[in-house]
Amino acid sequence: MKFEKIKKLKELINDSENIVIIPHTSPDGDAIGSCLALFNMLNSVNKTCYVISPNKAPDFLNWTPGYNNIIYYDSDEEKCRESLLNSDLIFTLDFNDLNRIGELNEFVKKSGSKIVMIDHHQNPKDYADLVFSEPETGSTCELLYEIFESIGFEDKLNKDISSCLYLGIMTDTGSFQFPSVTSRTHEIISNLFNKKIDHNLIYNKVYNDSSVSRLKILGAALNSLTHIEELNTVYMSLNRDELERFNYKKGDSEGIVNYGLSLEGVVFCAIFIEDVNNINNVKISLRSIGTFPCNEYAGKNFSGGGHINASGGRFEGNTKNAIEKFLKTLPKYKEKLI
Repeated sequence: MKFEKIKKLKELINDSENIVIIPHTSPDGDAIGSCLALFNMLNSVNKTCYVISPNKAPDFLNWTPGYNNIIYYDSDEEKCRESLLNSDLIFTLDFNDLNRIGELNEFVKKSGSKIVMIDHHQNPKDYADLVFSEPETGSTCELLYEIFESIGFEDKLNKDISSCLYLGIMTDTGSFQFPSVTSRTHEIISNLFNKKIDHNLIYNKVYNDSSVSRLKILGAALNSLTHIEELNTVYMSLNRDELERFNYKKGDSEGIVNYGLSLEGVVFCAIFIEDVNNINNVKISLRSIGTFPCNEYAGKNFSGGGHINASGGRFEGNTKNAIEKFLKTLPKYKEKLI
């Protein structure tokens, strides 16, 4: 970690009285884990800070230490706007483009606050005063741990902060299976274990503490599974009628795409999910094994991006039309799939 950057970060934190921390829209485990780890850490050094999320985090993350302190823009716009306009330092975590936070973008720009970006995605936009961007790192939480250590906060790591960091590292590495996992990742996990985190509880809360709706939606997705054997690819879909019939709640479809990769020989999997709130929007999640570039495919075909083995995109229309485009574009990548 560069000394100059760490020195400037220390100065920004020391000189700030009101700090705001922001995750991306539809925050996942890494976004919530990193934001709440930083929130709890800043509280431990007596800083006033707020976590403002564009919208609600999934219920299966509600155990995360500090979760009840999150303010949601889509339900308390006035408080979010006031907090941002009164801030003097803003952290943006687990995203690198202000378009990822919707209408909050406007108030971040109006705030006049210094902005610190901490992120591990590719192609960061130029909006922050201080940038920690490391795409080779497996999660924002792993990067944040390195920052805590470099800034001298390591001795302040407690069980709550460590649990938040473990959540993000676990979820964004596919439970430590992605190529981004290194010996350093496991060294950090070992250090978090020394803080007495309950790793079994965290895993079960995220992956095994399912609602009836979540299991029914998983069943519907698996029932739609289509195997394109000649291209080592699987895809699934969930339409709006299915989601409404099974009383879909935010987070119910999280992680379903990974099931496709469990089929022998499959290197690429996609799931197409219609937006229950937008009649012409399909969310697409992509996962791969090995060197197939999900991010490249998502960027060229579905206005998306992300990491080589885990990316996402969107399509204007319905799942039927999205899948038609998927099937039309997929053969162009045959050499990388077989």
